[in-house]
Formats: sequence, structure tokens, C-alpha cells
Amino acid sequence: MSGVDGWLRRALPGRCAFCLAALPGEAPWCAACFAELPWNLPACDGCGEPQPPAQAGLRCGRCLRRPPTFDRARVPLRYTNEVAGLVQRFKFDASPRAGSLLLELLMTRLSADARAWPEALVAVPLHPRRARGRGFDQALWLSRRLALRLGCPLVSAQRLRDTPSQRGLDRGERRKNLRAAFVVPATLPGRVALVDDVVTTGATLEALAVACRRAGAREVEAWAVARTPLHDR
Repeated sequence: MSGVDGWLRRALPGRCAFCLAALPGEAPWCAACFAELPWNLPACDGCGEPQPPAQAGLRCGRCLRRPPTFDRARVPLRYTNEVAGLVQRFKFDASPRAGSLLLELLMTRLSADARAWPEALVAVPLHPRRARGRGFDQALWLSRRLALRLGCPLVSAQRLRDTPSQRGLDRGERRKNLRAAFVVPATLPGRVALVDDVVTTGATLEALAVACRRAGAREVEAWAVARTPLHDR
């Protein structure tokens, strides 16, 4: 049993984390609830954008026209329904139970090859002023535990500017808002995975990927728990 599974089963022994049904096995959820979660399938493997079924296995038109600055996105869930509720409790209420569930859901969708791929993780950083105001850094929380699970180092990035809120901005406005917003003060290894809780347009991860390449990374992947569908932005 994983450490996250053990924590969840101590918190709710023998019960599904979603419907509270009795559980016969070790997983923290029942098979029915797990199957009904809003899985991000199919999705563009370039940016993680949800795609219609006919586009399965293909990159989206936006990635074909302008590939993102990271090489690949791994985002297993869509930010809706139960997942949106979990993210909100984790992000705004600092719920360790919600965070542990999100981490475990992410791990279930990382193949053995994906888990072995990164030579370092980099969390999307909050500006220190915003981190103090919120009192909780959700990307750092996830990244620390993910690094322990994968057995790879976590390298710190810095947000140079306390950028205005991204809410209500389109993709181009978000890119402009985040230009030169990040720096990685250490030299990075060749393969790096960026970690965040939710991807909206991908602009934040793109800006951080640029900083990581400047610090020496040759290949960069973007990892997050959930992606906001286009119609919900």
C-alpha cells in the first residue's frame, strides 16, 4: 500500500473517499467512482487540452500552429465535477485529504516509463507575497510528495514579479502577463517535469518552461492533476 493510500484509509477506514461505500480492497476509492471521474480522455499530448473523440491520438490545432515551450503535457483529469471540488478544498482550504487524493489520482495515470523519466521536478512557484497571504502553496505541497514518490530531486524556481491575477485573461494576455516572470537559479539536468495543480491555458507552465530551458533543461514536460476545459474558461 502506498503512503497516500495508507493515510486516506486511516482517515476514512474501509470507505470510498467519494461515495463512502465499503471498500473490499486497498484503493481509497471504489471502482464505480473511479470510473466516473472526469478523465481527460482524449487529450492533446502537447498541451493537455481536452479533445473530441475524433481527435484521439492527435495534437490539437493550436499546438500544430504554435507548439508550446514544453515538449509534452501529462494531465489526467478535467477540472469539473468532483475533481473541481477536490482542487478547491485543497487550494483554498489547504485540505491534506483532498491533496492526497489528487496526488494519488495523478500517480495512477503516470506509467512506469513516465515515473522514471524526470531527472528533476520544478514546482510552479507563487510569489512570496502571495504565498504569505494565502498561507499555502499547493504546487509545492504536491511537488514535494511527488518527488519523494519518484525518488528524484525537487529544484526551486523563483517568481520574479507578483503578476496580476490571470482570471479573465485569454491565452495571449496570460503570456504577456507572465513574460520573464520566472527564473531558475540552479543548473538543471536534461529532463525536467514542471508540476502544478490545474492547467487553464498553459501560459504559466510555458513561461516556467522557458526559464527551465535557460537553466539547462533540454526536455521539459508539464504535469498537473487537472485541465480546465475550454468552454469553462
